[in-house]
Amino acid sequence: MKLRLVVEHDAMTNRWSAVFLELPGCASAGDTEEEAVGNAREALELWFEPSPEPLPWFQIRGR
Repeated sequence: MKLRLVVEHDAMTNRWSAVFLELPGCASAGDTEEEAVGNAREALELWFEPSPEPLPWFQIRGR
Protein backbone atom coordinates (compact mmCIF):
# COMPACT_ATOMS: atom_id res chain seq x y z
CA MET A 1 0.00 0.00 0.00
CA LYS A 2 1.37 3.40 -0.95
CA LEU A 3 0.49 6.34 1.26
CA ARG A 4 1.02 10.01 0.52
CA LEU A 5 2.54 12.12 3.28
CA VAL A 6 1.91 15.84 2.90
CA VAL A 7 4.34 18.02 4.86
CA GLU A 8 3.62 21.74 5.26
CA HIS A 9 5.29 24.63 7.05
CA ASP A 10 3.16 27.20 8.89
CA ALA A 11 4.98 30.53 8.72
CA MET A 12 2.81 32.08 11.47
CA THR A 13 3.67 29.45 14.08
CA ASN A 14 6.98 28.37 12.52
CA ARG A 15 5.89 24.71 12.94
CA TRP A 16 5.64 21.81 10.51
CA SER A 17 2.69 19.47 10.00
CA ALA A 18 2.59 16.06 8.35
CA VAL A 19 -0.64 14.36 7.24
CA PHE A 20 -1.31 10.99 5.61
CA LEU A 21 -4.07 11.84 3.14
CA GLU A 22 -5.45 8.31 2.87
CA LEU A 23 -5.79 7.88 6.65
CA PRO A 24 -8.15 10.47 8.18
CA GLY A 25 -6.80 11.73 11.48
CA CYS A 26 -3.36 10.19 11.01
CA ALA A 27 -1.28 13.33 11.34
CA SER A 28 1.47 14.88 13.39
CA ALA A 29 3.53 18.03 13.83
CA GLY A 30 6.96 19.18 14.92
CA ASP A 31 9.32 22.12 15.30
CA THR A 32 11.33 20.93 12.28
CA GLU A 33 10.45 19.12 9.08
CA GLU A 34 12.43 16.08 10.22
CA GLU A 35 10.63 15.99 13.57
CA ALA A 36 7.21 16.23 11.90
CA VAL A 37 8.04 13.38 9.51
CA GLY A 38 9.43 11.24 12.34
CA ASN A 39 6.34 11.88 14.45
CA ALA A 40 4.15 11.02 11.45
CA ARG A 41 5.92 7.67 11.06
CA GLU A 42 5.20 6.91 14.71
CA ALA A 43 1.55 7.93 14.22
CA LEU A 44 1.37 5.59 11.22
CA GLU A 45 2.62 2.66 13.32
CA LEU A 46 0.01 3.43 15.99
CA TRP A 47 -2.71 3.73 13.32
CA PHE A 48 -2.24 0.08 12.33
CA GLU A 49 -1.79 -1.22 15.88
CA PRO A 50 -4.71 -3.46 16.88
CA SER A 51 -7.23 -1.99 19.30
CA PRO A 52 -7.73 -3.77 22.63
CA GLU A 53 -10.84 -5.89 23.04
CA PRO A 54 -13.65 -3.93 24.72
CA LEU A 55 -14.69 -4.92 28.24
CA PRO A 56 -18.02 -6.68 28.66
CA TRP A 57 -20.70 -4.26 29.86
CA PHE A 58 -20.92 -5.96 33.28
CA GLN A 59 -17.24 -5.18 34.00
CA ILE A 60 -17.66 -1.45 33.47
CA ARG A 61 -18.31 0.44 36.68
CA GLY A 62 -19.14 4.08 37.20
CA ARG A 63 -19.17 6.21 40.29
